[in-house]
Amino acid sequence: MTTTVIELIETASARLTQAGVSFGHGTINAFDEAAWLVLWKLGLPIDDLDGVAEQAVDDAEQAKVNDLVTQRIETRKPAAYLTKEAWLQGVPFYVDERTIVPRSFIAELIADGSIDHWLSDRTHRVLDLCTGNGSLAVIAAMAYPDVTVDGLDISADALAVARINVDKHDLADRITLIQSDGLAQARGPYDLILCNPPYVNAQSMRALPAEYLAEPELALASGDDGMDFTRALLATLEAHPGQYLTPEAVVVLEIGNERENFERAFPDLEVIWLETSGGSSSVCVIFPFAAHQAEAPHDV
Repeated sequence: MTTTVIELIETASARLTQAGVSFGHGTINAFDEAAWLVLWKLGLPIDDLDGVAEQAVDDAEQAKVNDLVTQRIETRKPAAYLTKEAWLQGVPFYVDERTIVPRSFIAELIADGSIDHWLSDRTHRVLDLCTGNGSLAVIAAMAYPDVTVDGLDISADALAVARINVDKHDLADRITLIQSDGLAQARGPYDLILCNPPYVNAQSMRALPAEYLAEPELALASGDDGMDFTRALLATLEAHPGQYLTPEAVVVLEIGNERENFERAFPDLEVIWLETSGGSSSVCVIFPFAAHQAEAPHDV
């Protein structure tokens, strides 16, 4: 019996809801996740549901979709690991289990120009620290055509995925991928550092849904308070500012839901919190150890 695309999505959405799967890897609810899986499996445009909603789907194609939804439910893997693709700010990226699924709020701040206030025509060298699958490095290179980007990560596996994405977007001449424990192999000084580091605290790690536990723990966990990586990063920048930072450099740092722990760990650090779709407590701009402090209001 034939059915339509929208009916197939509604059925899949109901199954995902009943199974109690968790979202957050590109979608935030069962309907959107179902639409992603159905449209991808049918080879239809992910961004044009309205245009294909009433298209008929035969029994064979329905069976393939149902099998994929079953796989999503039984494995509890993020949908991106099943489709091998994730989108960030409209840009497609290859992804697999070697790296976390890209979802950084920093991407939207680059895309909407929120950090442009602190950049200038002297912004030429960018560091994407903890680059993962390379998505922020790619988005930065696309947004700022006059910069070069170093993408650093401790994981050779993650860098292998990042290489796929750098090549996919023809940016190998502007993005250099380097294996590095923190800043150890960084080729500073940089005009802009982007960093979406591990920041999940130990208590939160123990409570994560299976979908998040399917991701590399190395990219998520960061000690009891979630601040181990950030603590080491800021200590290194404080000890050797000229090695890593130009005089006007800024650091854009994402810390997820850990603002309370961040402020407890760095009570004297002056930062500006930026508004994102996730609120104003996830990403901050830091002016570390520079001779000047930007005169801008807090909680922009």
